[in-house]
Amino acid sequence: MTTGKITRRAALLSGAAIGAASCASSPKMTPYVAVSESAGGVFAHGVASGDPAATSVVLWTRVTPVTRAAIARVAWEVATDEAFAEIVASGETQTGLSRDWTVKALAEGLNPGATYFYRFRLGGDASPTGRTKTLPEGAVDQARFAVMSCSNYPFGYFNVYDLVARHDDIDAIIHLGDYIYEYSREGYGGDQGRALGRDHLPANECVSLADYRQRHAQYKADPSSQAMHAKHPLIAIWDDHETSNDSWSGGAENHNPDTEGDWETRRRAALQAYYEWQPVREPDMAPEAFFRSFSFGDLLTIAALETRLMARAQQFEYSEVIPTLETPEDVAHFRDVVLWDESREMLGAAQLDYLDRTFKTSVAEGQPWRLIANQVIMAKVTAPDLNPHVDEAQIVELEQQWNEARAFVKMSALGLPLNFDAWDGYPAARERFYDLARDAGDTGMIVVTGDTHTWWANDLVDKNGGHMGVELGTHSVTSPSPYRNDFLGGKGAEYALLTNRDNKDVRYLSGEYHGFIDLTITRDSARAEFKAVDTIESGNYNAFLHAAFDIEKTEESAEFSDIDGAGFKQSYLFGK
Repeated sequence: MTTGKITRRAALLSGAAIGAASCASSPKMTPYVAVSESAGGVFAHGVASGDPAATSVVLWTRVTPVTRAAIARVAWEVATDEAFAEIVASGETQTGLSRDWTVKALAEGLNPGATYFYRFRLGGDASPTGRTKTLPEGAVDQARFAVMSCSNYPFGYFNVYDLVARHDDIDAIIHLGDYIYEYSREGYGGDQGRALGRDHLPANECVSLADYRQRHAQYKADPSSQAMHAKHPLIAIWDDHETSNDSWSGGAENHNPDTEGDWETRRRAALQAYYEWQPVREPDMAPEAFFRSFSFGDLLTIAALETRLMARAQQFEYSEVIPTLETPEDVAHFRDVVLWDESREMLGAAQLDYLDRTFKTSVAEGQPWRLIANQVIMAKVTAPDLNPHVDEAQIVELEQQWNEARAFVKMSALGLPLNFDAWDGYPAARERFYDLARDAGDTGMIVVTGDTHTWWANDLVDKNGGHMGVELGTHSVTSPSPYRNDFLGGKGAEYALLTNRDNKDVRYLSGEYHGFIDLTITRDSARAEFKAVDTIESGNYNAFLHAAFDIEKTEESAEFSDIDGAGFKQSYLFGK
């Protein structure tokens, strides 16, 4: 029944009040010039470290072969000082053609919570020096992470990587996937790549092992990437573009078996290249079982999810669903029955069992927080009705960028989820994850999410209205946001406000400015600072704070308590 009451969020954004998001007072800008020289020489792809444990860490490099030899023996050293006066671990490992000349070594016997320096040697050549850090044990008051995703080489310079490399007290980088993109030069980002002189290598779409290896090599040759990897250890998960767009356990939207061959062959090639070129530990199970956890003393556990290749059911496509929704009853059946099919899986039994043990161990040990490294948006987000806001010309223009655009605009009037490729497309699987966390007694869950190239602050609420925690979505390193001002014929910011207004669980949403989340977690609170850069079209950039959020841990769950630095409308909607 309509009461005539106008809510504050409706009044704020109704009618002519809807427009571009108002800006906060001008943020303080800090100018930088991104590092422009890569390593070169025998170790032209730099060095990296990752998957830290309390007493060990993975070290990585690649040698550029200078002879026709089939193998090479590469020495490595770890020291407590940058001058390598006190070497505490060393060894030698073999590489060659079979692993694309990449080198991975597990440095063991290290001290918990300690900073180390490392390097590689081949003959008389030495690699750049890297810096890394092991996980702490015992009492821990604070942990700090740089959270990022979606680094598409042709879309722009990796200024976000450069900015992270300038921070000294990051405990680890959490990269949430889309570390590389598989598209050809004629595909997504091709025009921007040509304009910036950042064309993808190889020119064709990545399908074979050689293709994926060359694409990884190009990304690792970027000087800003090298600077970041040499400064901090990496905790990485993959999303879809490390294999192919919208991948699932049995295929991908961007894979055509008729022209690109068998999906399993392509998937194996992509994962082999990924494990060769990333400083990560390889799973004991099948290669796609890339889920694991990291314990930071008595403070928190990071649970790194795999939601793409191991168990995910195939996504629904707007263009396939819309023709089946002819009546309100059809819409209700799809929303309440088809979407909720119990067989629509995301994590799979093996991963759920692992997470159940991980969460229960974390809670039993008294850690107040669980930090979930997650690929796609977990919060419930219903699409706002775009039909009154876009005309035919704008739809046609949007179709040039996205072939599902027309179906999506039509679907937006039906009250269905915004994104079928997110957890909203798998609500029963989301409830299974929530049940697991609830059964473990988790009252401190923070989910960090990539994929959308957009800043988010979301409440996580189960199907019965129970508050499960909070979600922080990071913008991209370079990939463009559908909520940016120049999207939808200049209505991208309006689209963001509509989405925020129409979704109670969405507390903040912005598509402007690339960046990363600077996340600091203490015993009873957390602070997420959305740190941004003003351009990716030049190596000369300014860095600034886009918005910041305080999170408190109550007896029931993690909850947002405050917002800083946002515009008036966004701040107002945060409290809706």
